[in-house]
Amino acid sequence: MGEFSLSILIDVVGELFSDETSIAVSNGDKYIYYRPSKRINLKIKPGDPVKEGTITYKALLSGQKVSEFISRDVFGVPYYGMAVPFSIKGKQGCITAVFPTLTSATSVVTVKVNEGWIPVPFEKVIYLEAKNRKTYVITEVCSGTHKDSLNEFDYYLPKETFIRCHRSFIVNVTQIKMIHPDTHSTFLLEMKDGTEIPVSQSYSSYFRKLLGV
Repeated sequence: MGEFSLSILIDVVGELFSDETSIAVSNGDKYIYYRPSKRINLKIKPGDPVKEGTITYKALLSGQKVSEFISRDVFGVPYYGMAVPFSIKGKQGCITAVFPTLTSATSVVTVKVNEGWIPVPFEKVIYLEAKNRKTYVITEVCSGTHKDSLNEFDYYLPKETFIRCHRSFIVNVTQIKMIHPDTHSTFLLEMKDGTEIPVSQSYSSYFRKLLGV
């Protein structure tokens, strides 16, 4: 199977998964294809070696399908993956589906303020913003910072209510007052606290699909 036809085949296979699933293909010792998702991106590039400890490595080593949670120690972010090895004309390969991790065990965000830290329930968080190399958490009761990056929040906040709408923003959909159409098929979100937050073009189709707008 040629490289061009393989790429088309994998793109079709990728359509079977949701927009939240990343797809990786290796030829044994290195990756030859990678399609990231909006929810999780391991930042794999074609030509990168298959790292020891990854779910792809484990499937290739065992020669069997592997499904398990992988800690952030390998790629810097935690993920749940499913890898299936295959063999074509004696050459080994593997297709891996990468899913975002489930919601963390806690149901609060601990916000750092001048006096200390305030635990705020998820439902009272309005939005999170990445600015000046810090993560700002704006809630109904206080505003402050958090040590985790916006990408880390994107993995463990409950996906039923929190949506990444911009590289600098994650919003709580229950805190949206109105969705306004904007230029070039994007949107402007009017939050209940009066803040206006843009939905960037790269996230607009994902946002539209999740909210049905």
